[in-house]
Amino acid sequence: MSENGIGKAVKRREDKRFITGKGKYTDDVRMENQAYAAFVRSPHAHARVTGVDSAEAMAQEGVIAVLTGPELVGDGIGNIITGWAITSKDGTPMKVGAWSALATDTVRYVGDAVAVVIAESRQAARNAAEMVDVAYDELPAVARGDRALQPGAPTLHDCAPDNMIFDWEIGDEAATDAALASAATVVELELVNNRLAPNPMEPRSAVAIFDEAEDHYTLYTTSQNPHVARLVLSAFYQVAPEHKLRVIAPDVGGGFGSKIYIYPEEIVCLWASMKTGRSVKWTSDRNEAFMTDAHGRDHVTKAKMGFDAEGHILGFKVDTIANLGAYCSLFATATPTYLYATLLSGQYNMPAIYGNVKAAYTNTVPVDAYRGAGRPEATYLVERMMTTAARQMGVDETELRRKNFIQSFPHQTPVIMCYDAGDFSGNLDKAMAAADVAGFAARKAEAAARGKLRGLGYSSYIEACGIAPSKAVGSLGAGVGLWESAEVRVNPVGTIEILTGSHSHGQGHETTFAQIVAERFDLPIDSISIVHGDTDKVQFGMGTYGSRSGAVGMSAIVKAMDKVEAKVKKIAAHQLEAAEDDIVIEGGQVKVAGTDRALGWHEVGLAAYTAHNLPEGMEPGLKETAFYDPANFTFPAGTYICEVEVDPDTGVTEIVQFTAADDFGTIINPMIVEGQVHGGVAQGIGQALLEQVVYDDDGQLLTGSYMDYCMPRADDVPFYTIEHNMTVCPGNPLGMKGCGEAGAIGTPPAVINAITDAIGTNDLSMPATPLKVWQAIQATRAPMAAE
Repeated sequence: MSENGIGKAVKRREDKRFITGKGKYTDDVRMENQAYAAFVRSPHAHARVTGVDSAEAMAQEGVIAVLTGPELVGDGIGNIITGWAITSKDGTPMKVGAWSALATDTVRYVGDAVAVVIAESRQAARNAAEMVDVAYDELPAVARGDRALQPGAPTLHDCAPDNMIFDWEIGDEAATDAALASAATVVELELVNNRLAPNPMEPRSAVAIFDEAEDHYTLYTTSQNPHVARLVLSAFYQVAPEHKLRVIAPDVGGGFGSKIYIYPEEIVCLWASMKTGRSVKWTSDRNEAFMTDAHGRDHVTKAKMGFDAEGHILGFKVDTIANLGAYCSLFATATPTYLYATLLSGQYNMPAIYGNVKAAYTNTVPVDAYRGAGRPEATYLVERMMTTAARQMGVDETELRRKNFIQSFPHQTPVIMCYDAGDFSGNLDKAMAAADVAGFAARKAEAAARGKLRGLGYSSYIEACGIAPSKAVGSLGAGVGLWESAEVRVNPVGTIEILTGSHSHGQGHETTFAQIVAERFDLPIDSISIVHGDTDKVQFGMGTYGSRSGAVGMSAIVKAMDKVEAKVKKIAAHQLEAAEDDIVIEGGQVKVAGTDRALGWHEVGLAAYTAHNLPEGMEPGLKETAFYDPANFTFPAGTYICEVEVDPDTGVTEIVQFTAADDFGTIINPMIVEGQVHGGVAQGIGQALLEQVVYDDDGQLLTGSYMDYCMPRADDVPFYTIEHNMTVCPGNPLGMKGCGEAGAIGTPPAVINAITDAIGTNDLSMPATPLKVWQAIQATRAPMAAE
């Protein structure tokens, strides 16, 4: 079939405009009557707003308006919502505090917006924003989730006097307690999953346009799901009726989950455009991004795992406190519950699991989904536990994993998920061979001769993605269905346009989506275009997150292509006077199999639109729409092996080798998949070694710039070895599983397990900075010195 079809490493078509600087991002949008917004943000983590004096700001040249929270609420603009309802274990609903796009009477984190200045230039708006005098009555603050739940902690929202959003459970506590009580070995761990800032290359931006003549709004925005943005802006925030609101997400420079949500700034810009009669533009700078983009992770967990005398897992009990920040963001409540605790079984056959998650309000930036969204937190816990257990029991950790791997499928876990396919031992075999585990002892000895400590770390991860069956998530509290849509348009000259609800923010959709069409119809890839990101052009879709673009988005395209192919064959059979079953599509032609009778692909397209000779009763035209609702999650899995060298005198860790063996099901474009793994592993290394959002006890952000928040650089990451071990996913027509988040999920425990192997202690938290590693080494040496 097509030379650019499935399985081919086709170069990304979109990269031509990106690498030549021709991409068009939200900040590139320029309108004739454009004004600029600058936000007045709270310097306090928690305070009452007792007054806003904008007189001096309004007197500045170029200032058009200063708008405040009471005005916004007075115009009927609704509070920001959370999209997933969680019920506590006692049956009570979660406690969601009000979140206004501009604070009305209370600010709850540093950066909470109090007012917005609209001016003729960005600099004029910023200068005037500094002149807005806000009077605050400062209140006590709390920044850590575990401290927020202690008696006497400052209360953020009246609806949650103890700061508890929900106290949720999954699994069977009695059965798990019984399993632990009968265990020959019980392993206990306390872990912190460090808070992260997403840091996409392109900062968030919005351009809002109100057309008074048409009573119509347009929003250009950095969004991963423009249709959902339009839905919530109209239905919940009451900014504009849905049919009078157009949302456009042009090129988006990365998201990692942080651009799923509607933030206060987009709401305010639309409202301000209506109030001022001007188009209004706002683009975040990097400091604002640290203060306002949804953060990720931030768990504190205590866990116990029990094993029988032969090393089989009997039970796993987990207690987690999830810090959700000052407000409940869109996916915030789902991330530490149904996206985290449902993966506590990992790749292992665990008869009994019980998870308890307490979610807390704190005076920090709201926490939400960040690359992996709950799955990295689960994997880090499970894989740190497995390595610790092997060390405690004095057994080989690869054999402990093999002994407990799930061997047959489908496999129902005790925590909702039903794994449909996999080969976990095969993943481990491929990783060990590629990493030359057999030669590690010699490499360790050579490093020791140079005075260095060498360690090997494993991580066998599994994730649930392709999110997710609408009926299933609806029963668990999701506010929307999670299907995807596609329209396939064959034009009269035979070119094809694919309209997809799956938005691209760096994944290469313009290439991979075109590849499956080229494969199906055996056409040149240059004759196929992909359209997304504009609610006035594309049918409603649910967007891009949770590694769903392939398994769900592409499946919708396949369903639409099925309909197109059926019509093409009907037209060709009619014109060629043949049976439909004898019609085949190949080589740019639609022909009768085994004969020379054929129509060019373009001829069939033209015939559909001229409609001179169609089968009786057939409608003219050749375009079809499909909506695909997945039958199940997909379950990518793999084993990662990290090899490190630690300098005991400085604590500096070098990753000398990293091997990833993944099972992603069917791979459309191996080059793009490899790029996704590379990027995910780099982010995982960042979390393991370098990155952490830090607040002081008063809720002041201490890591508000790259001076204090360390991102991985080229010399922090090695060249990777990438292997694939494919088992086809039975739940979608392409057999795909998803690859976008795996690297960020599997990497952190592999890195930390490697370092702890090198230095001889399990007591090490992320990020494993040189100081932490050096201190851990000293702690292991102190007992020896005392002896």
